[in-house]
Amino acid sequence: MGLDGFSKGWVAVLLDGDRQEILFHRDVTDALSHPFDRAGIDIPIGMTDDGGRDCDLLARTKLRPHTSRVFTGARRWLWQEFSDPDAANGEAQRRGQKRVSRQLWHLGAKIMEVDAFVRENPSRDVREVHPELVFLRLNGSEPLPSKKSTEGIMLRRALLKQAGIRRIDRWLTEARIGSGAKPDDVLDACAVAIAACEPKGSVPEGTPALDAHRLPMQIWF
Repeated sequence: MGLDGFSKGWVAVLLDGDRQEILFHRDVTDALSHPFDRAGIDIPIGMTDDGGRDCDLLARTKLRPHTSRVFTGARRWLWQEFSDPDAANGEAQRRGQKRVSRQLWHLGAKIMEVDAFVRENPSRDVREVHPELVFLRLNGSEPLPSKKSTEGIMLRRALLKQAGIRRIDRWLTEARIGSGAKPDDVLDACAVAIAACEPKGSVPEGTPALDAHRLPMQIWF
């Protein structure tokens, strides 16, 4: 199963042999209530107190020149202690840490939602996956144009078809009409599902560092 967040919840793509299915869920617990052997999710899993993670830096290196496609700096205390990004960034500066971007700040509810699930369900195989690393692999390590551009959407759709996602055209239409998910949300969920089904690598390779709650800080693709 591959999960990607969007404004109204989560896009879930299930791959099980010849079975291919897309579902839309309001929360991650509902999405992961379906049976799965392995789930990938495009959200940080495992966080440090200062927001620094080696896996993010390694992912950024792989994605050069598009390093900004990897958000960095997720910290539990940001959302546990603050409801305002300016106040949170003021505290980050007081602690000598980097500020959090507005984009990452607005992912906070989903980050904490996933964090709670994986901490409460340590036996479930739920892995962090970055879809841009998956698409980079599918594209022979050649950098891709923006996923927001027409060219980027078309290329990603073609790569998913080559990888065996037969229903991508239909899913893109269904998402636009019924769920409110954007094309890149559906494309990303498909890429994450491919990595969950058959992971080809990770950053870092081998045994990753663990955070204070013993969650691995490792991104799969």
